[in-house]
Amino acid sequence: MNRKLETIRNIGVIAHIDAGKTTVTERMLYYSGTSHRVGAVDKGTTETDFDEEERERGITIYSACVTFQWRGHVVNLIDTPGHVDFTAEVERCLRVLDGGVVVFSAREGVEAQSETVWRQANRYKVPRFAFINKMDREGANFEGTLAEIRNRLKANPVAIQIPIGAGPPHLADAFRGVIDLVEMKLLSFDNDVSPPAVKMSEIPEDQLERAQEWRDKMLEPLYDFNEELMELSLADEAIPVDMIRKTLRQATLAHQIQPVLCGSALDGIGVQPVLDAVTYYLPSPQDIPPVEGTNPAKKDAKETRAPDPDEPFCGLVFKILPAKHGDMTWVRIYSGTLKQNSRLLNPGQDIKENCAQLWHIQAARKDQVETAGAGDIVGVIGLRHSVTGDTLCDTKAPILLESIEFPETVISMAIEPESSAERDKLSDTLEMMKRQDPTFRAIESKDTGQTIISGMGELHLEVIRHRLLRDFKLDVKVHKPRVSYRETVGGSAKVTGECHRMVGGQQLFAKVTIQLEHVDNPAQPVIVMTKCSNENVPFHLIEAAMEELRQRGAGGGVIGGFPLGDIRITVLDGEMAEVGSNDTAFAIAAGDAFEKAMKAARPVLLEPIMKLQIVTPEENLGDFVGDIMKRRGEIAKTESRNGEALIEAHAPLAELFGYSSAMRSLSQGRASSSMEPLKYAPAPQEVANTFLM
Repeated sequence: MNRKLETIRNIGVIAHIDAGKTTVTERMLYYSGTSHRVGAVDKGTTETDFDEEERERGITIYSACVTFQWRGHVVNLIDTPGHVDFTAEVERCLRVLDGGVVVFSAREGVEAQSETVWRQANRYKVPRFAFINKMDREGANFEGTLAEIRNRLKANPVAIQIPIGAGPPHLADAFRGVIDLVEMKLLSFDNDVSPPAVKMSEIPEDQLERAQEWRDKMLEPLYDFNEELMELSLADEAIPVDMIRKTLRQATLAHQIQPVLCGSALDGIGVQPVLDAVTYYLPSPQDIPPVEGTNPAKKDAKETRAPDPDEPFCGLVFKILPAKHGDMTWVRIYSGTLKQNSRLLNPGQDIKENCAQLWHIQAARKDQVETAGAGDIVGVIGLRHSVTGDTLCDTKAPILLESIEFPETVISMAIEPESSAERDKLSDTLEMMKRQDPTFRAIESKDTGQTIISGMGELHLEVIRHRLLRDFKLDVKVHKPRVSYRETVGGSAKVTGECHRMVGGQQLFAKVTIQLEHVDNPAQPVIVMTKCSNENVPFHLIEAAMEELRQRGAGGGVIGGFPLGDIRITVLDGEMAEVGSNDTAFAIAAGDAFEKAMKAARPVLLEPIMKLQIVTPEENLGDFVGDIMKRRGEIAKTESRNGEALIEAHAPLAELFGYSSAMRSLSQGRASSSMEPLKYAPAPQEVANTFLM
């Protein structure tokens, strides 16, 4: 698998649900000769949506990796989900990819998940270009979508293609072609020949003036990167095509612009230029700065690894596919060469792993290989302890890369096995699913025997429930979803906890004074610190008190036992006796102080607030606004777009269960919506009262 680094492209196709990501990917595979037919999402025949659940629902749930060649380049492409419940799949893929193709629907424009994936790409500094898809749809608006990319995403899109017409064939000015502004040619696409062909011809007279205006707009932002280009343009001299492409690439890699192309993937229009743009404008592993990390063996001294096969090996685990005979671990190799049957170091866990087998991944298929080098994405079998976000490296050259952060879950559901025989099987299955999905949580309640599973939304939990019942044939009772609340305090309290207790025939005594207070955005949910001097109490006794406070903080709050957050506990003082003051006494006193302080500092129940985006016919706008207000929500903004109303609202998750049914009722099935976690906010007292014990 060792290839020339400059010819490798590690890219992701990202977008809002139903913008056409998977269709774009299918066309790429077909035109590159990797597949011999174009799969259809509606028919469940696509290469990358190979899971049964994906084919039934017609959406992407799990990211899939495929490799193909295009014009002498090797493209490792990951097709990602568009539904917000599976945004973690996008998060971990963007963490390891070098470039991105962001797909927008020309009709819907910039949608909710479009904003989310764009922010994720910004966070990981991923160079990208945009493809405005579905130009053949009713209401398609190229210029409107371009303006939304600029205004809503705070981006700098530069059109390098423009469409001729927009909409389906029955319209007077239907979408019928693409003008390439770099070469100033009309592109037409013949899908009836084999292989499908792209034909270049002169731009029609009636489109020439418009094309020249757009070309000038394209060239203007490039002047900052190439003075020669500016001089040629101002002198009205011919500008070499290679110079324009080189400058576009330079500006794209510098995150200063995002080239924009257009077409209709379903009709096979505009996809070959997208493939060309991947090779022209997106980075190779050589164009990415050396990865940075720390050396845990040298007190976290900074380390870097260049994308060079001769450097010490370094890679990042970004996905795990569990299997009975050995998990398949997806690894992005940043430096060095990885061979079968080699020993690796996991510096984050300080353990050694065995790389037994290496596999080249092609959607549902895989082929075994002996070695893989810098820039490759491979599947590894043999790792036993490594999880998503872990670094793997040469045992003699340790480096620890930044891990992958995932959002907190907001919704839970209780399941319980119908028999004791099912309990162990359920436990093993849930552990396997947690390895696969880092946003999935499962905790067993010893009191009720129920297992609480948590996820990112109703669809996320529904997919998990289907897998448990259908794929793993588990006989379990499934309860309704419920909200994942949090707890904090609204004020501050200074209290003293005491221990006056006879334990094992010995009278124990201790006093611990603490300050418990609310803090915004701490590095960890509950911070425990001390300001107690060693003059009064030996440090080992204070440490026992602090450990008890940490355990109490991790155990949950006093309203409903929900996880605590935004809290700082400071040990201020302690008091001991000559006899009977030991670690146990100080732990008991600290526990007493914690309970007193939590009650005195005004405990607050926090509920997840969701960002809800609704697209509905304008005549239903008032109905939706009224419905949101009834659900304790507030309208953030409304706007009109192509005869439809776009509503952004913020509402408690507890009031949004089953919202899709209510939405269909309000709009006779013509509205659509998406929601994503926004923040945690104090819940009304009447909600908190339902949990008070």
